[in-house]
Amino acid sequence: MFRKVSVFLVLAFVLAASWTLAAAPVQITIFTDSHVHDINSPVEGKVMTNYAERLGAFVEAANAWPANFAIELGDFINGAFVMGPGYGDPTRIPGLLELGLACIADLEPPMYYVLGNHDLYDMSKPDFLAAVGQEDAYYSFDLNGLHFIVLDAQFNDPDESDFDHVFMRVKCRIPVHEINWLTNDLAQTDLPTVVFIHQPLDAQFDANAGGPPVVNNAQVRQILSDSGRVIAVFQGHDHGNVYTQIDGIHYVTLAAMVDHTVPGPATWSQVSIDLETRMIVVEGIGLQDSYELAF
Repeated sequence: MFRKVSVFLVLAFVLAASWTLAAAPVQITIFTDSHVHDINSPVEGKVMTNYAERLGAFVEAANAWPANFAIELGDFINGAFVMGPGYGDPTRIPGLLELGLACIADLEPPMYYVLGNHDLYDMSKPDFLAAVGQEDAYYSFDLNGLHFIVLDAQFNDPDESDFDHVFMRVKCRIPVHEINWLTNDLAQTDLPTVVFIHQPLDAQFDANAGGPPVVNNAQVRQILSDSGRVIAVFQGHDHGNVYTQIDGIHYVTLAAMVDHTVPGPATWSQVSIDLETRMIVVEGIGLQDSYELAF
């Protein structure tokens, strides 16, 4: 009798612990478009020079919350106005990642990176990934009952070659090999899925791209919709708050870490995803809007 009671109590404890873990919301802290740059460059626009203080505020908040993980949605560094004979400035890119990484060196949660177009204006993808200690540009992982996908849109249209030392390039596409990987990845999970990307998949026009920033955005959105798994897509690039819902999927474009005023507030998001209540709560910091999104 004692053995049966003991086994019952152990099973009850395990079930209770499992329920507690399943019920705990996943907490993600997100920033985008920090545009780390050499503030001494004579050709910089001097509109985003507070990045060090703002990234420092982000790190302090992420550690205190605490976040399960942190992610930046691209344009970690600003490769637009720091080099090239047309600008009369020597190359200053090589130290930019070191500057940015030093700003977040005290971050305690795991950190993930999404590639942005500015990150590759005078770097290659292998250069960037090696510096941040990340193996792949697109990838997925599971955490506490959720599936997360990071997409890489930094490919030229139409030849699907990597962005690599490309100055002022915006127009891009998701290549066939990544499309195939995405379709297969979604087919292999039964978990609610969140996607991260730099250029917005719901944007229909970008002045610098002359059309949608992601040329084959409709194809990618259809894959996400057809899977029946994707609940939200978080995006950067546009430096402003934009929200749309397409086929039941929340598309949230986040405001930039660095706004275009100096001084200005640090901007990021604290995102809580609760599987029990089926709610995504986006708490906006600084210029970021807040949302409560059901799924």
